[in-house]
Amino acid sequence: MNKLRTALATAAAAALGLAALATGPAQAAAQPAFLAASQMPPSATPWTATQVFGGVPENGGALCAPYKIPALNSRYREFSTELDTNGVQITHVSRTEADAVKLVDTLRTSLAGCGPLLQKQNPGLKAVSAAHGKVAVEEGAWVYSLDTADPQIGSTDIHLFSVGRDGRTVTFVRWGQLGDLKDAPLTAFKTTTKTAVNKLY
Repeated sequence: MNKLRTALATAAAAALGLAALATGPAQAAAQPAFLAASQMPPSATPWTATQVFGGVPENGGALCAPYKIPALNSRYREFSTELDTNGVQITHVSRTEADAVKLVDTLRTSLAGCGPLLQKQNPGLKAVSAAHGKVAVEEGAWVYSLDTADPQIGSTDIHLFSVGRDGRTVTFVRWGQLGDLKDAPLTAFKTTTKTAVNKLY
């Protein structure tokens, strides 16, 4: 009888141990990694990068896609140089892969239609958006540009954007400076985009 009780107690303890393992807190998933300053497109002066912050940047987070990236489960890093060249990377981990696909589609639509929308919102501003193809990396990344000119202040600005995905994780990268599309490092930005998606995990 004692041997039976001991065997039952051992089996119960083992079962409790397995239950504890099954119901215990799951190990935290690895956070997506970010671009380093040196991985931004080459510039006449060195890039610097901030630390990685939680949420999204102020004013909706993303030029041409404001309030499209949820702040929850998002993080971002900002980049700058001494020549007013700047950039940002925002990364969002979606609940499901289907949600990530929807977010990519939403961002791509916003980037493609950004120029006409800005012109409508800002009479006198000239703004042209263009698509620059897909980058072959993980589940894909897409590159866009926004070329703006404000006759009232005589300035022109060029921005490059990309949206890429690896599973449930979406990353948005922006690069910008004074100038026109012909001044933009489009090829180097595509390399930066590929690096950004590859570095996520």
